[in-house]
Amino acid sequence: MDLRSFFDAVFDFSDYGELLPLVSNSIWAAAILGLVGGLIGTFVLMRDLAFAVHGIAELSFAGASFALLIGVNVVVGSLAGSVAAAVLLAVMGLRARDRNSIIGVIMPFGLGLGILFLGLYEGRSANKFGLLTGQIVAVDTVQLNLLAGVAAVVIAALLFIWRPLTFASADPDLAEARGVPVRVLSVVFMFLLGLSVALSIQVVGALLVLSLLITPAAAALLVTSSPRLVVFLSVLFALASSVGGILLALGGRIPISPYVTTVSFAIYLVCRVIRRLRGGHRHRQLSANTATAA
Repeated sequence: MDLRSFFDAVFDFSDYGELLPLVSNSIWAAAILGLVGGLIGTFVLMRDLAFAVHGIAELSFAGASFALLIGVNVVVGSLAGSVAAAVLLAVMGLRARDRNSIIGVIMPFGLGLGILFLGLYEGRSANKFGLLTGQIVAVDTVQLNLLAGVAAVVIAALLFIWRPLTFASADPDLAEARGVPVRVLSVVFMFLLGLSVALSIQVVGALLVLSLLITPAAAALLVTSSPRLVVFLSVLFALASSVGGILLALGGRIPISPYVTTVSFAIYLVCRVIRRLRGGHRHRQLSANTATAA
């Protein structure tokens, strides 16, 4: 494939105006999932659970693959696998070292199960590929309502436990000494994280779920230390990645996930540049002040 053929496959907006009205459900779904990913991603980084997200995604993939094999709604299977993995990690791996060991065991097991179920599935290969790379372009009204309902539960629960969860995430020992139910909050948060992972897989698939749950929050933390602004920017970046990715994907012939991950990574790179420029400016200002004082 030459360079021109590559760009023709990635960007082709000749029928863009006709395609856009056909994917309104998908755009709304992307916006909902971007909101959820941006909100929960800040706590994922605060609690050092980036590795856990990947482990949960593998069992979510196994659940979705099994659902595809037996003819059940794939979203339901994905949710079941994610929640099972999240609750297992919360109960068995309260300490970081134990949790990482358990994740290391769960990941290959979940991936192996998923591949086994896909190998037994005799339907369209596009359905198999979509579990790994996302399939949000095909969202119908029933799926959109299910995604919106689960997202509403996650957001409402997060808002309800926001303050104690923030305290427990920032300093768990002090929070426990102050009477905050740290263990209960850990289990509840892992449950919500499992739901969020299952939802995000609908956009970018099991392999690239970190681009919605980790990268936006990581980018936000590069440019601000304000807790409220971090949450706002994380949501903004996740929305830009999910909605922007699907809008770009309409103009190409490849799955949505490369567009979403590229937008997300580009935002992260811009934030790193901004941080470096700010650091250089502060360094020069400090040097000037030091020279003036001398």
